[in-house]
Amino acid sequence: MKITTKLDQERWHEMQDPGAYEWWYFDAEDKESGFSFVLIWFSGFPFSPYYTSHYEKWKNRSRADAPSPSNYSGFSFQLYENQREIINFIREGRRELFESSRTDIGVRFEKNRFTYNALRDEYTLDIDFTFPARHKALKATLLFKSCKRLVYEKKDNNNNGRVPLHQWLLSVPGADVEGAITITETSDHTVRTIPVKAKGYHDHNLGAVPMQEYISRWYWGRAFSAHFDIIYYVVFFKNNDYQPLSLLLLHDNQSETFTIYDTVQFHESNFRRGLFSPLHSRDLYLHFEHANLKIHHNTVLDAGPFYLRFASSITLQTEDQQIENITGISEFLNPLRLESRFMRVFTRSRIWRDGEASIMYGIYNRFKRSLDWNNR
Repeated sequence: MKITTKLDQERWHEMQDPGAYEWWYFDAEDKESGFSFVLIWFSGFPFSPYYTSHYEKWKNRSRADAPSPSNYSGFSFQLYENQREIINFIREGRRELFESSRTDIGVRFEKNRFTYNALRDEYTLDIDFTFPARHKALKATLLFKSCKRLVYEKKDNNNNGRVPLHQWLLSVPGADVEGAITITETSDHTVRTIPVKAKGYHDHNLGAVPMQEYISRWYWGRAFSAHFDIIYYVVFFKNNDYQPLSLLLLHDNQSETFTIYDTVQFHESNFRRGLFSPLHSRDLYLHFEHANLKIHHNTVLDAGPFYLRFASSITLQTEDQQIENITGISEFLNPLRLESRFMRVFTRSRIWRDGEASIMYGIYNRFKRSLDWNNR
């Protein structure tokens, strides 16, 4: 496993190994309006029950053709207003729907794309999709600009560095985000336009083996405040002999300096489990030289059999000050739950795969649409 900030690693790696994956993640929060959103492009969708089932059948020799990562590409878009879900769109399909380049930074899935302008150090995101199951259509143009960058690299020294490839590219710890999101109700043609002026984040992950064969649980989060921006990352491995890999990054917005702690003591407490969500900690503690960090997962924004996304509150204590209620987005992932065939039934209810009929997808979205109507 490796952590890096090298911009050239942003390009598509065209992973070929069965079970391999790659994704590009963007998020932004507008704390004044209460809107936040998350966008992800996938080449090799690691959380796809279709991809996982194909991989298992191939590995067990009940299917001859190995799964190609690009045949399980995808795009997801989640929009929240005051910590309540407005849109939760996950689309998956074959390689014909995906386009990228080994030389230029940028990805397209169907009509949803992002591009990178190296001269201006800006990302442009153009989003255009229909969501028939929820009677909605969405278009957006978003600009991630004034990107903060740093130079850092860390390698996993477990087993003398002989470990499966997984790379986290901390691309943009912080950016200014501007643009607009337009949502159309296709049933009555009602249109809502949401102006965006927010603070954003961007990273990029890839791996050569299925996550569930290597990683047991994964905590990540970021939060922005007037004084400090905070990013943390803690990964536990399936091999109990391996030491966890952790990183804590602080950006002082007054001095415009980064401080990185890569030897962090980590503690979990206040464990919870939902009907379909994995066992997880609601309170995390990171201890490092001269400072302490407490993360409290306040509100569940999104939940699934193997992951949770939270609106979180962070308290940072240093030698000379304590800053409370730094708010942001946090995530927890338990890849081992991807192995559950029972849970895959429920995961299918969230994913619209091109050319695949899913009874669960229809039932789930009819239920969610009825909630949307009642909450009007």
